[in-house]
Amino acid sequence: MINALEDEYDMKILKRSRTGVELTPQGETLYPYIQETIRQYQSLRETAHAIRGLKTGTVRLGAITSVSCYWLPDLFKAFKMKYPDIDFVLQQGDYGTLLKWIKTGEVDFCLMTAEYGDGLDKTIIHNTEMKAFVPQNHPLAQLKTIPLAKLADDPFILVEGGGYSEPLTAFKNAGVKAPNVKYRIQDDYTIMAMVEAGLGVSILSELVATRTNFKVVCRPTSPKVNRPVAVVCRDKQTLPIASQYFIDFLIQHKNKLV
Repeated sequence: MINALEDEYDMKILKRSRTGVELTPQGETLYPYIQETIRQYQSLRETAHAIRGLKTGTVRLGAITSVSCYWLPDLFKAFKMKYPDIDFVLQQGDYGTLLKWIKTGEVDFCLMTAEYGDGLDKTIIHNTEMKAFVPQNHPLAQLKTIPLAKLADDPFILVEGGGYSEPLTAFKNAGVKAPNVKYRIQDDYTIMAMVEAGLGVSILSELVATRTNFKVVCRPTSPKVNRPVAVVCRDKQTLPIASQYFIDFLIQHKNKLV
């Protein structure tokens, strides 16, 4: 396809060398259109397959770390039992990165918060709670529920949201002092390791507490910090058929998500 475009328009889209390939300035300009063309072709192929019954296709999705780790493996397995020749391409990222991938067509849809990103289709599949994580020997570990205001007194390890943060929004909405953010980190496990080491406290998805050997204590906050996880896309009806089927599958199984 690229060679045909280069021949037809007498321009170089890719710069080829022994070490690999990279986009030329002309290629950078054309790249979004090439991506969209590929996406539309994939949608055409899968629509044709759907007329005869879904047999092959690729689901390209993005997700935040907690969802990709704790929900998607079992969901992929169950879906492939029904549609064994459907492939998945999964990419992890923060909210800003996920929105960029949706808009450029790098992924068909994302699983992320419903509270960020305007002008997109959003279907909430589960309301998850975010909880406070503190070291085992921390005085707050003795409480059954930790007030947000108490967390503002310690060094705070913020999970980097890429443009939006549920914890920071919760502090603001509660009218309490903003946390003393000392670290901004994307990876949940790195944050738990730092909490275990006594470097600070954090607020993370309740999902990460279900499979961890870190010596930390997880408690609900007051007021609660919620994260409504949603399927986010530009327009579901224009997505490749395989992705539409998987989104429907997610919605059908949303009550089983924990």
